[in-house]
Amino acid sequence: MSVRRKRRDFGGDDDEHPDERWMASYMDMVTVLMCMFIVLFAMSSVDADKFAQLRNSLATGFGSVNVGSIDTATGVVVPANQVDSEEEAFAGAAPTPSPTDVALTDVALTDATLTDAQRATAEVDDLTRIEAQIHTNLQSAGMDELVQFNVDERGLTVGLVGSETFFAPDQADLSAAAIAILDAMAPVLVASEREISVEGHADKHGQTVNYATDWELSAGRSTRVLRRLVEQGGVQQERIAAIGYGAARPASTGSALADMAMNRRVDVVLLSNLPDTVRSLIPGVLAGVVPADSAVAG
Repeated sequence: MSVRRKRRDFGGDDDEHPDERWMASYMDMVTVLMCMFIVLFAMSSVDADKFAQLRNSLATGFGSVNVGSIDTATGVVVPANQVDSEEEAFAGAAPTPSPTDVALTDVALTDATLTDAQRATAEVDDLTRIEAQIHTNLQSAGMDELVQFNVDERGLTVGLVGSETFFAPDQADLSAAAIAILDAMAPVLVASEREISVEGHADKHGQTVNYATDWELSAGRSTRVLRRLVEQGGVQQERIAAIGYGAARPASTGSALADMAMNRRVDVVLLSNLPDTVRSLIPGVLAGVVPADSAVAG
């Protein structure tokens, strides 16, 4: 008598499932492929700026001239005066200007092809232009006679000098006249983008009621001027610094009250950032004597 083998019932389907371990390898492969395509897509993304430069460069080379033309050799805009009369191709760089033809632009001040004399001349012209702008603003405010200007190898110095016009004796507080002058100067200082040194001075008396030394008094005056130019005038704080010279650099060595008042001052100096070899020529430019064979500045 045959014995029937009883089937165990585990409560599931009767069909046996095939081995599905292959799915793990398949999913790993799909994940790797997805990562690979993501990397390929990232590597193939087009730089819009570089594409625009290439497009404009090709357009310039094939005769299409516009303001945004690019010279691929240097990556700079090709000026219109460097395209030939028929507007078909790049015509090359303009010839080096003579000292009398130096333009009042940043290019003229930084162009390495210019001689030291040409750069010094351009610097003097630029400083003189800034002085004229400040003078015009002060004249509109009725304050032009209260300020002294001086251009030298350091740059342009605007001096706030004289008796109680700007500072009371032994005091660092700004007078109403000083505030009006600084507010008139500020827009020009902001636009110039030059480094600015605010230099405070004091008449010699050693110790005062309010300050322990002349150094602290002069530093207090320069700091008040700096704060007015930055906080109300909008001058960028990274371009300006305050210095206190105390009584070490007197404008007058006399003992009269008027002489002492001349030393109670603050100078706002717009500094020249040119090399020493160029700045040393500025006094000669101001005097009308410029060496014609100055070396080319590097």
